[in-house]
Amino acid sequence: MTRNSKRGLSDDHVLKVLLKFGLISEDQGKQVFNKKNDIRRKLERERASKGRVKNPVTIVDIISSMDLDRADDPSKALDEETIFQALAKAWKIPYKKIDPLKLDLNLVTTTIPHTFAMKHLVLPLGKKDGYLTVATPDPFNQEVFQDIAQASHLKVKTVVSTKTDVIKLINEFFGFKRSIIAAENQFSGPTIDLGNLEQFVRVRSADEMPSSNDQHIVNAVDHLLSSAFDQRASDVHIEPKREKSIVRLRIDGMLHTVYELPKNVHSAIISRIKTLARLDMAEKRRPQDGRIKMERGGVEAEIRVSSIPVAFGEKLVMRIMDPNVLFQDLENLGFTSMDLIRYQQFINMPYGIVLVCGPTGSGKSTTLYSTLRYLSSPDINITTVEDPIEMIHEDFNQVAVQPVIGITFASILRNILRQDPDIIMIGEMRDLETAENAIQAALTGHLVLSTLHTNDAPSTITRLLDLGIPAFLIQATLVGVLAQRLVRKICPYCKESFEMDAAELASLGLDLGKEGAVELYRGKGCFKCRGTGYFGRSGIYEVLPISESIKKNIMAETDSELVRDTARKEGMITLRENAVKKVLEGVTTFQELLRVTWENM
Repeated sequence: MTRNSKRGLSDDHVLKVLLKFGLISEDQGKQVFNKKNDIRRKLERERASKGRVKNPVTIVDIISSMDLDRADDPSKALDEETIFQALAKAWKIPYKKIDPLKLDLNLVTTTIPHTFAMKHLVLPLGKKDGYLTVATPDPFNQEVFQDIAQASHLKVKTVVSTKTDVIKLINEFFGFKRSIIAAENQFSGPTIDLGNLEQFVRVRSADEMPSSNDQHIVNAVDHLLSSAFDQRASDVHIEPKREKSIVRLRIDGMLHTVYELPKNVHSAIISRIKTLARLDMAEKRRPQDGRIKMERGGVEAEIRVSSIPVAFGEKLVMRIMDPNVLFQDLENLGFTSMDLIRYQQFINMPYGIVLVCGPTGSGKSTTLYSTLRYLSSPDINITTVEDPIEMIHEDFNQVAVQPVIGITFASILRNILRQDPDIIMIGEMRDLETAENAIQAALTGHLVLSTLHTNDAPSTITRLLDLGIPAFLIQATLVGVLAQRLVRKICPYCKESFEMDAAELASLGLDLGKEGAVELYRGKGCFKCRGTGYFGRSGIYEVLPISESIKKNIMAETDSELVRDTARKEGMITLRENAVKKVLEGVTTFQELLRVTWENM
C-alpha cells in the first residue's frame, strides 16, 4: 500500500479515525478540512526556510499544529502522540514511544543507510528471535519493509511511532555516529584554540543537523549534552575502560548506560569538555574541577565538570545544574505543612546557624538555593562561600573557594564579615576552623546557612562536638537543623493501587502500625517513565528546631539518642516517618522508602 491508501495517512482516513474515537468533534473536523490547505502551505514554507530535511506535510502535522483540544477531554491537547496512538489502535499495530536510552547506536546506524531511513522515516529499534523491530509513522509501505528484511536478513515487525520522534532520533543517532567515526579516524582529535578559554555555549537542538565544516568531536559532545538535557539527567559520566569508553546518565538518581564509544575517541571528547570548562588539557594526573555555562532552547544552565585519573585514563563527570530544579518554591520541595512552618520559622531568624544535612545527592544544594531565593530581597545582602559555586545567581554575592591561592572557607569568612552581610551561606562546614568562623559570624548578628554530612538531624549536634565546638557555643548559635533525602516519585501516567498485608511489610522492615491489608501504590511502567514506574523525585525531611529543651541536652558527652527522644516528644517527625506518609499518600513506593531510609530502621 502507498501513503495515499485508505488505511494510510490520507486526510479522510485520519479524520475518520479521530472522529470514531471521539478525539475531535464534527465542528473540529470541518475546521480542519477548511483550513488544511492553507496550513499545509504555511508548514512547507517554514520547513524550507529552516533548511530541515524535506518530508511531506501530512494531515497529522496539520492537526497537531492547530493546538486543538481533545473533544473527549478538553483539558488535554490533541497532540501528535495522541493522534498516532489512535491511528495505531485503528490499524491494529502496536504503538511504541521510543526510549533513546534503550536504543543500540550500532544497530540503528548500521542496519540501514541514513538517507534510506530519512526518506522513508524508518528507525530500527531492536532485534530478537529473528525479528527486527522497526518504528515508523507510516507502516503501510510494504516495499520499504521488504527491502529492510532483505538487507538485514531478518523478518521485519513494525510498530507505530510519532513522526517527530523518528526524525529526531534518526538525526541524533546518525549524526552522532558519523561524528564518532570521523573522530576515530582522526585519532588525535580536533585542534583546539587556547586563546579563547571563556566561552558561552549554545547546544544545538536535536533537529539541527551538523554542518559539513563542524569539528566531529564538537558535534559528538553537543549530542551528549543535548541528550542529557532531553532525558532530564542530573549527571553525565564518561568512563574509560580497557577497550572502550562508556557514557552513563543519572536520571532520577539512577545511572543508565547510554553509549559505548571507541576507546581512541575518549581523550578527544574529554579534551573538548575540558576546554569548555577552562581546565588544563595537558594535566591528566591530578583531579580538576571546572564549570560550563550553557544555553539551550532559551534556557541557561550551569554544568559542573570534574575529572579524575582512573586506571584506564581520565574519568569525567558533568553535573547539570538546572535553575528550574535548583531554585524552587519551598512549598514544592516535599515538606509536610508542619515541617515547612517549622523550617520557615528558623530561617527567618535574624541571626544564628541553620544546618542542612544529608549524604551526597540528597538535594541539599536545591534546598539551600531555594531557601536563599525565598529570603532574597533588595534590602538584604546575601553572600555565599562555595566549593565550587554550583549555580551563579545575580541576587547573591558568590565567592568560590580556591585553596591554591589561599582562599579557603575559613579565610574568606573572616573577610566576609567586613562586607556587611545579612545572610551568609557556607557550602560545607567541613573542619573546626570553618565552624569557628561560622559561629563567630552568628554571634555577631548574622544568619548563617551551611551543610554538614550526617545521617539525621540529632546526630548533627554530636558531629559539631566531634569537630571541637564547645557545647555552650552550639547552644548559643544553632537555631535549627534540617536532614533530608530524595525519593523517586511514582509515575503519574501509570500509577496503580494494590494491596499488601501489613505483616509482610513488617517482615521487610516496614512496620506501619497497622493490621491486615494495606492499600499502596506503584507505577506499572510506561513510555513516559521508560518502564521504571518512577518519574521525578521528592524530598523527605527531618526538621529539628533547637528548643530550650534540646539546648539542655547539648553537653560535652551528648548522646544523639537523647536529643532524638526529646525532639520527638516536641513533635519532630523523623525521616522514616515522613517517608511512610509519602508511601501511604501514593507519592512513592515502599521499596524507595526501604532503599533511602535503611539506616533509620
